[in-house]
Amino acid sequence: MNVKCEWLVLVCLSLFSGSWLLGAEDEWVFWSPREEACPDHVERKDGGRTKTGSFVIESGLGEHWIGCWQRQFAVRGGGYYQFTAWRMHRGVKNVRRSVVARVLWKDVKGNALKWPEPAASGYNKGVAPVAEPEYPADHDSGEGQWGRFDDILEAPPGADFAVVELYLQWAGNARVEFCDVSLKAVDAPKPRRVKIAAVHLQPKEGRQPADKPPQFAQALAQAGKQGVDLVVLPETLTYYGTGKRMDECAETVPGPSTAYFGKLAREHSLHVVAGLIERDGKTLYNVAVLIGPDGELIGKYRKVCLPRGEITAGLTPGHDFPVFETQIGRIGMMVCYDGFFPEVARELSNRGAEIIAWPVWGCNPLLAAARACENHVYLVSSTYTEASQKWMISGIFDHFGDVLARAEEWGTLAIAEVDLNKPARWNSLGNFRAQIPSHRP
Repeated sequence: MNVKCEWLVLVCLSLFSGSWLLGAEDEWVFWSPREEACPDHVERKDGGRTKTGSFVIESGLGEHWIGCWQRQFAVRGGGYYQFTAWRMHRGVKNVRRSVVARVLWKDVKGNALKWPEPAASGYNKGVAPVAEPEYPADHDSGEGQWGRFDDILEAPPGADFAVVELYLQWAGNARVEFCDVSLKAVDAPKPRRVKIAAVHLQPKEGRQPADKPPQFAQALAQAGKQGVDLVVLPETLTYYGTGKRMDECAETVPGPSTAYFGKLAREHSLHVVAGLIERDGKTLYNVAVLIGPDGELIGKYRKVCLPRGEITAGLTPGHDFPVFETQIGRIGMMVCYDGFFPEVARELSNRGAEIIAWPVWGCNPLLAAARACENHVYLVSSTYTEASQKWMISGIFDHFGDVLARAEEWGTLAIAEVDLNKPARWNSLGNFRAQIPSHRP
């Protein structure tokens, strides 16, 4: 028989009045914000993957249901912890929104805590942000299969407890079973420092497509000397300044330009992103290519959002948003007009992009900042726009939408070193990137 929410008010008061009555460290309790929204729930002594016990939540008709199993774990402030929780769901229409794990940090009195490092940006810039709830990464395996939440979390200074919450919410006639929940101390993860760069250059010399790639050789050599890991070049670079039609500048991918940039990438040990025009039979695409430090083509992205000029030039839009796993991190690409539409960067973020490389003829830099901060990605833009125009820049935008570096003189580089393992914590939102999967529509 399922347990009802007879102690609901007591637990609500304990969580939100400042007293700390959640229970013993190894005791699981159930919480719901409203009795009429409280789903059925039961602890099964013989449930779970290994039949050693589990915690079940079941809902009836309607979408008003919300409730979670809770337990507090003792932690040491400043330490790192491997969080794992297994679960199996059935009848859940939108798993990423309805089956959620959350971790809250508290001291022994139940007080909220703060991070020691001041916020780098935002309305409370310079103020230590509150340690907001954490949302561990979800590794779903599909209905009726055991999937897991799994992440390494940093406990803020002063933390005595981590309160683990396992939710079923907003799903009717649904069931989820949780088991094997653990929070184990681990070593701090090693930084993943990556040096990223944008080239600011107009390849004006020559009237043939083949004249254009060599004009970037010096910038790529400079990037190699400075230890850059990824360098981004501008859009349709073999077309710029030729006076030709786009179809006259199109080439296969792989083809002569990828071979040329592959040689330079291998010589200088770089990842290179370049904007080209691709010919695939009779079809033309505005494309960004990603080349690895071994000189080989890793992949390409065909521009999805086409402006009027490219449509009338006979180009065709792409259909997919690939993200490429590389030795420096997960890289996605978009091209120029894509930046006017939030869906492109969001889909790349949904697919795990940590860096978005953006060859861009010109765009509103406010949109670049928005694409970076709304997805908590590093955005690297390379443009033909003159710096004096106060418009699009060749630069690097961080998770707050701030510019880490920009290049203003032609032929120069914007370079920034970032740590892909370091979360950006906003005041009032915490690590927003971790919340995107469960909060976005």
